[in-house]
Amino acid sequence: MEIINQTSCSAAKKEKEKVKSDEDVHVMESLQKIKNKLIVMSGKGGVGKTSVSVNLSIALAAKGYKVGIMDVDLHGPDVPRMLGLEGMLTLNQNQKFIPISYSKNLQAVSVESLTQNKDDAIIWRGPIKHSAIRQFVADVEWGKLDFLIIDAPPGTGDEPLSVVQTIKDAKAIIVTTPQEVALADIRKSINFCKTVKMEIFGLIENMSGFTCPKCGEKIDLFGTGGGERTADAMGVTFLGKIPFDLNVVSCGDTGVSFQEKYKDSPVTKAFADIAEKTSKLV
Repeated sequence: MEIINQTSCSAAKKEKEKVKSDEDVHVMESLQKIKNKLIVMSGKGGVGKTSVSVNLSIALAAKGYKVGIMDVDLHGPDVPRMLGLEGMLTLNQNQKFIPISYSKNLQAVSVESLTQNKDDAIIWRGPIKHSAIRQFVADVEWGKLDFLIIDAPPGTGDEPLSVVQTIKDAKAIIVTTPQEVALADIRKSINFCKTVKMEIFGLIENMSGFTCPKCGEKIDLFGTGGGERTADAMGVTFLGKIPFDLNVVSCGDTGVSFQEKYKDSPVTKAFADIAEKTSKLV
C-alpha cells in the first residue's frame, strides 16, 4: 500500500509540474506579443486609480495604439462597468479566452466577465489570486499589443506581487491625489517597487484642482502639486496632473467615455498629454 501511495504521489507531482511548465510556456508566448506592460497602482483606495487606468487606455487607443486592459482588482473589478462592457468572455478554437472589445484598438479582460452574477463577492486567498492572474496572461488571446495596462487594487499585496512575478518586465504607474495622507501611502508604493525591483514608469497626480462650472474659479479641493514634489524628491518621472471633474464620476458610473463626450475638456487634454508622454518614454 505504501509503495502504491508513493507512486501515486510521484505521478501527481509530475503531472502538476507538467501543467505548470505548459502554463509557463503560454505565459511567455502571450507576453512576447506585447510591447509594453504598465501596472497602474496606488498606495490607498479612493484616488481614482481605475479611472486613470481606463482613461489612459482610451487615450492611447485614440492615438492608434493597440491596447489591452487587464483588470486584476479581483475583489473590486470596475473596469467593465466603466467601459460599459457587458457579457461573458468566450473561448476561441484554441480554447483561449477572447477579450471583450471596447473599440477597434482597445480590449479588456476582467474577473467580472467570468461571473454570471456581477454582484457576487470574490472570496479568494493569495494562491488562487496568483493562479487567476497567470491565467489572465496565459489563457487569454491578447494578440499583438502596443500596451497592456494592468489595473491593480490599492496597496502592495497579493495582486501587485503576482504581476511582478508573472510579468517580469512590467513597469509601474503610480496614481496619487495631492493631499499628504495619499502621498504618504504613495511613498510606500514607490518603496515597494524598489524592493521588488520593478521599474517605476511614472507618477500621476489625480483630482488636481477643480474649476467651478458656474464662476470659473479654480479650487484646490485636495491641495495641488504634492504629486510632482513627491516624484521629484524620490527620483520618479512625473507624468502629469488630471483635474477634478464631476463628469468623470458620472461617465464612469454609466459606462460612457468621458473623452468622447467632453472632447474639449481639461481632463481629456490632460489624458491626451499623458498618453503622448507615455508613448515617447517607452
